[in-house]
Amino acid sequence: MTSTTARKGGPGIDPGRPAVPSLRGRARPVEALIRFVLRVAAAITVVTTIGIVVALLVPSLGFFAEVPLTDFLFGDRWAPRFAEASFGVLPLVTATAWTTVIALLVAVPFGLGAAILLSEYASASLRRILKPLLEILAGVPTVVYGFFALQFVQSTVFRDWLQLPTGAFSVLAAGLVMGVMIIPTIASISEDAMSAVPQSLRQGSAALGANRMQTTMRVVFPAAISGIIAAIVLGISRAVGETMIVAIAAGNQAQIVTDPLQQGQTMTGFIANAALGDSRVGSLEYDTLFAVGLLLFCMTLIINAISIALVRRFREAY
Repeated sequence: MTSTTARKGGPGIDPGRPAVPSLRGRARPVEALIRFVLRVAAAITVVTTIGIVVALLVPSLGFFAEVPLTDFLFGDRWAPRFAEASFGVLPLVTATAWTTVIALLVAVPFGLGAAILLSEYASASLRRILKPLLEILAGVPTVVYGFFALQFVQSTVFRDWLQLPTGAFSVLAAGLVMGVMIIPTIASISEDAMSAVPQSLRQGSAALGANRMQTTMRVVFPAAISGIIAAIVLGISRAVGETMIVAIAAGNQAQIVTDPLQQGQTMTGFIANAALGDSRVGSLEYDTLFAVGLLLFCMTLIINAISIALVRRFREAY
């Protein structure tokens, strides 16, 4: 009798009880559909990236067939539309570097400070109020930031209030407002990384006699460093690729910038202005757009590669 019961239902199973229907067979078509959709989504991202590279590379090859790569990368005069044309991209690179560095000097301390406040000091009710208010800055159109930098920061603050020796444009005004724009990006991602640190680490630090600031700087911050690095690098990429603020407030004069109060044309600013010009499609002047765009793409790619390497190096698993 025991062997018969074991054959029918197994030990401990009532042979008279109806078996529970398996959902495995029903779930397979749905899982297959989900896998297909995810694969299509991944393929679209890969195809889009390849399309961007091809769209930039093909015209750029025509440009570099006439302009040596060394002249393009190391030349100090950018005048593609002049009678004596020159294609040295260093003036655009220096202006881009100035605005990016100034933006980071604003965004990193304020962004990390906001992240520490939201993650470690603010109550739950205060966090529900402050975080949406902070993220509203990310929803403001960049053209609004550009006019704010031009009309208020540059004209009112620098020239009228501080009476600085500056003209109508400057990379300093563009960089400062750009830094305000990317504060939400750094703050939000850093706050998420710090909030993901297990509470047990904070409790252990407090048990050893550390106060809240010591726990934040010596325990939470190092534990969340990979996410914080990713947030900063994302902010760098956002600053390098920003267009409207620098196109409006930084100026259109392509020169090697040695003073933040000078005006300068960034790489994205040149692309925005030249794309609306009257350059003939297929001409050398027109191909400069793609050459500068390809250089900007390579710079962003290098920044992202460094970010991935740093995140993998400092990532902590809990």
